[in-house]
Amino acid sequence: MERLQRLLGQGAGLGGAAPTQSDGPAIDNSETVYISSLALLKMLKHGRAGVPMEVMGLMLGEFVDDFTIHVHDVFAMPQSGTGVSVEAVDDVFQTKMMDMLRQTGRDQMVVGWYHSHPGFGCWLSSVDVNTQQSFEQLNKRAVAVVIDPIQSVKGKVVIDAFRTIDTTTLMMGQEPRQSTSNVGHLNKPSIQALIHGLNRHYYSLNIDYHKTEYETNMLLNLHKKNWQSGLKLVDYNHKEVENLDNTEKMVSIAKLYNQRVQEEKS
Repeated sequence: MERLQRLLGQGAGLGGAAPTQSDGPAIDNSETVYISSLALLKMLKHGRAGVPMEVMGLMLGEFVDDFTIHVHDVFAMPQSGTGVSVEAVDDVFQTKMMDMLRQTGRDQMVVGWYHSHPGFGCWLSSVDVNTQQSFEQLNKRAVAVVIDPIQSVKGKVVIDAFRTIDTTTLMMGQEPRQSTSNVGHLNKPSIQALIHGLNRHYYSLNIDYHKTEYETNMLLNLHKKNWQSGLKLVDYNHKEVENLDNTEKMVSIAKLYNQRVQEEKS
């Protein structure tokens, strides 16, 4: 890399124009992806339904300005995936789906795609990077969202958004991006994501959740318990059936455990 930079710097003495070295700040690319509650719930439900396989879909929304991307809705794609990657996007299905959504008044554009990594964190494989590059050929600001439905628990969703780094800027010795905003907080990347090319082949974007007042109240009241819950009487027949089912499950799990122990001993 240093040798290439020296050769480029000596271009003026060889009759060529020397590259302009600017000390000015790089473009602030600290964008924030705002995901609606509907889109997040649909992605989680789709990801859990496909476990242990990967699933994918497209995100609909709009590019508000240079620093804001809104994701209003998502729809699933009929793709089969492996444990590491998913297949390419079905263009015919995408076109038909967009036409049907347009007939219902949903004229949002495709702002990116999402797929699930069930149980092994948020990062992009080589196939995912190629898929994201194909999206960026259509729109440079396209986003790839990765969600982990296995590691996600109540109150914390394991999700991240990525965009690839242009290799030509790296060869010229230029900074690919520069974050100067103080939005949110710094998320320490996982070792697995760094191994798979984070900050080398792609970078992460800030994610926030866009909720209206009614959506916030609805989500807060979901599975909410009050003081009257402890006074409610449960039907004895229903409780008896539930206890029998739980007991049978415990017995089957204990048998499987003993079988595993015997296999390890032998």
